[in-house]
Amino acid sequence: MSSTKGWILLTNDDGIEAPGFRLLVQALNAAGHNLVAFAPHANNSAAGMRINLGTPMELRKREDLNTEWGLDSSLGETRLFELEGTPCDTMIVALDGGLEHAVPGIHPRLVVSGVNLGPNMSQDSYHSGTMGAAREAGLYGMPSIASSFTSFEPEGMESSIKATVELIEVALGVLPVEPVNLRRPSVDLSATHLSRWPIIPEHPAWEDDPKAALRTAFQQGELMLNLNVPPSWNGEVSTTRLGMRWYRDAITFNSIDGDEAATFTIGASSIDHSPVAQSDCDVVEEGKASVSCLPVWPQTHPLALDDRLLTWTLESCEGGYPAWLYD
Repeated sequence: MSSTKGWILLTNDDGIEAPGFRLLVQALNAAGHNLVAFAPHANNSAAGMRINLGTPMELRKREDLNTEWGLDSSLGETRLFELEGTPCDTMIVALDGGLEHAVPGIHPRLVVSGVNLGPNMSQDSYHSGTMGAAREAGLYGMPSIASSFTSFEPEGMESSIKATVELIEVALGVLPVEPVNLRRPSVDLSATHLSRWPIIPEHPAWEDDPKAALRTAFQQGELMLNLNVPPSWNGEVSTTRLGMRWYRDAITFNSIDGDEAATFTIGASSIDHSPVAQSDCDVVEEGKASVSCLPVWPQTHPLALDDRLLTWTLESCEGGYPAWLYD
């Protein structure tokens, strides 16, 4: 089931019938892309990278959505599945054999998680199921994008869909039709983009062509993209780093049974952030879309990116996208 256009693998954390997911599928279908989706059957917001160990999870075809959403098979093929699991479960199941079982011959060239309802910036990167799924895909050697609409209300979400499709088109420009590192068949620790920690060479191997090293990191799943689009998007894009965002008064408390027990509910009553130059939080407040380049592996892991190489992710091109996305 190969295609000269290749396939995009989709997931999210809001559930397969969430408006952001439907709108993205419709937009990518209209743009002529082949799509396969392994998405949670229900809302899994803030699931982070939680997975279900030892629990059977049912995978179901959702062919009904092709008709309900008005998808046109003459433009691009679409295979939709829902899983009784978390966002990370969907990626583990899909990439570790589920695709071969359900749709033999489909090897996605890119993973896209979203479009999420609500922002995923700053410390959200640790809690977000949307970002967790994209990071899980990276662990499996896949290039990935996480996309979020920074409002908790769906009105105006079309702007984030437009920005997401634009970023996908840019990313596809540096990706082959078939994945190059799916399931990490081999590991090359001499790759130029990788850290040599705890050794810090004076002249790193990537210094002659840092942009090429970042493209390789993306292609091999060591670097992911995180997109945040405000409801009042002005059409501009900025390459960013994670900002400093704070959740204040994050819990509410109630005593029950005569103070013998208590209930706590998590949900910040206010959110603010500390200004940081070129950060996702600040850029979104300015009405721009934020594209952050984030390492997939922890800092001291052998597959972590060189810290000095990461500084090059902040270099942007004329259109605001990361410069390394262009040859």
